[in-house]
Amino acid sequence: MFILVNLKAYPCDPIEVATAARDVAEASGTRIAVSPQAADVARVADTGVETWAQHVSPNAHGSHTGSTLAEAVADNGAAGTLVNHSENRLKLADIDGSVRAAERADLETIVCANNPAQVGAAAALGPDAVAVEPPELIGGDVSVSTADPGIVEDAVAAADAVDPAVDVFCGAGVSTGEDVAAAGELGASGILLASGVAKADDPRAALEDLVSGL
Repeated sequence: MFILVNLKAYPCDPIEVATAARDVAEASGTRIAVSPQAADVARVADTGVETWAQHVSPNAHGSHTGSTLAEAVADNGAAGTLVNHSENRLKLADIDGSVRAAERADLETIVCANNPAQVGAAAALGPDAVAVEPPELIGGDVSVSTADPGIVEDAVAAADAVDPAVDVFCGAGVSTGEDVAAAGELGASGILLASGVAKADDPRAALEDLVSGL
C-alpha cells in the first residue's frame, strides 16, 4: 500500500510532516510520500522522505512564465507528481501533456479522477496510477471507501479494462487505519489524503494510525 500525503496549501509545517512520514515509513516498512507546495519540494526532499510535486505543467523549457516544469521539480528531489487534482483540473489534452512531461523527467504520475468513467479515460493516457476522488468527499470526515465502496470497485474495474498495469488509488476523506484497510480490501493499491495528516495536531500519530492495519 502506497500512502501519499498532499499538503495542498495548508498552513502546516512541511518539514514536520515530512520528517514524521519518513520515520513512520522506515519503522513500518510502508511506502509513504509527501506532496508539498512547489516552493518546498527541495527542502522536503532533503529530509529523506519520498517527495512528490502537486502538479507539473504540460510544457518543456521555454517562455512559460508561471509554469511548474517537470524537470525543475525532478532536479529538486521529486520522485513523482499528481496531475489533474480536483482542485487543479486540466483539460484532457493538458493531462496528457503533463503525463508526457513527467515521463521526460522520469517522474512517476498519479492522475486524479472524479469517478470510474474518468478513471478509465485517465488510465488510457498511461500514467503509473489513477486516484478516484469524488469532489464532494474531499476534505471531509467520511472516506470514499466507506461512503460509496462501489465507486472504488468500479474504478479498479475501469482501469483494469483499459490497462491492467495502471494502479488505482483511493482518495477523499481517508484519515484512519480503518479507511486504509477498507481501500485495500476494495482493490486499491494506494491512498491519497491531505487534511487527515496535514491538519492533524500530531502528524506522526496520524500517520502511525494510518499504517496500523497494514
